[in-house]
Amino acid sequence: MNAKPIQTLLLALLLAVSGCDPTPPPAGFAGLGGQAGDFAQVKPGKVFSFPADHGAHPDFRIEWWYLTANLEDAQGQRFGVQWTLFRSALAPGSTETGWSNRNLWIGHAGLTSATGHHSAQTLARGGIGQAGVNAVPFNAWIDDWHLRSQPGAEHALAAMDVQAHGDGFGYQLALTSERPLVLQGEQGYSRKSDAGQASYYYSQPFFTAAGQLQIDGKQYQVKGRAWLDREWSSQPLAADQSGWDWFSLHLDDGQQLMVFRLRGAGGQHFLSGNWIDAQGRSTPLAPGSISLRPLQDTAVAGRQIPTRWAIDIPSHALHVQTTALNPKAWMAVGTPYWEGPVTLTGSHGGEGYLEMTGY
Repeated sequence: MNAKPIQTLLLALLLAVSGCDPTPPPAGFAGLGGQAGDFAQVKPGKVFSFPADHGAHPDFRIEWWYLTANLEDAQGQRFGVQWTLFRSALAPGSTETGWSNRNLWIGHAGLTSATGHHSAQTLARGGIGQAGVNAVPFNAWIDDWHLRSQPGAEHALAAMDVQAHGDGFGYQLALTSERPLVLQGEQGYSRKSDAGQASYYYSQPFFTAAGQLQIDGKQYQVKGRAWLDREWSSQPLAADQSGWDWFSLHLDDGQQLMVFRLRGAGGQHFLSGNWIDAQGRSTPLAPGSISLRPLQDTAVAGRQIPTRWAIDIPSHALHVQTTALNPKAWMAVGTPYWEGPVTLTGSHGGEGYLEMTGY
């Protein structure tokens, strides 16, 4: 599920561009549990349409395009990259040009090494060309950050370029995959609570990545694996859910695992996930078949963050522990969160990404 639109930032941007008075934030973590109002609802049974669904869905309140990559240079140094573009609508169905457009955009970028972590954020108002998403040819951008199809790509997500930069860091990567897209949850309907909150959710977890990183003036040639997530909704969380712990994992045998825990009041957590085989077939995991247990905390930005975890999926004989490449991988953006690369030990080897919000 990966880092989601941040209501506090959106409100600040709205005030800046419209001069409106502040209103109380809606319920749930970062406002994501607020009532959907007149926005479109997520319902089971959606038939996805590509490439159209790679683009924006203005009838829904929130959505994001989210990429992570586990990378390594020729000397074996490990790195992680994150690129995310969020769209949040102030009113449903807004597609106007100019300042009457009612969409807000946020970009987040991160670059992690074993010894450091860099993050950056950029904000934009829709309708003026500063940010947006085109489905054909696919191009998601905010300022000079972009995630876009390469010219001549066989289909929208077959071959892509991604780039972003911030204070002291930057990256430019090429992404390729011949594998099919993966529908998460139940054929793309991803439940987020027992009360009915949900999102539409699909992924491309089979990208190969190669390119360059820049950290404090030094350049690194890297390659590795990447994972793209797409989600949209109008109320993805319940009002009492304080945040989430989300994993996207590349197993060394070619399989993939997406699993998350939404933390509810009184310790009532909602668990969900999908097991993805090496051919790209996705199977939902029953909540009772998933165990996520924090093992070790790290003091980060004045908080105690669980940076080492045990994951058990007995139905697939998976019993692993995750270790963060850098336990201090703190995204110091408007509403901060922890996000960084992890490695696996135990029944399966592998690597992936962990995101934790609401701590």
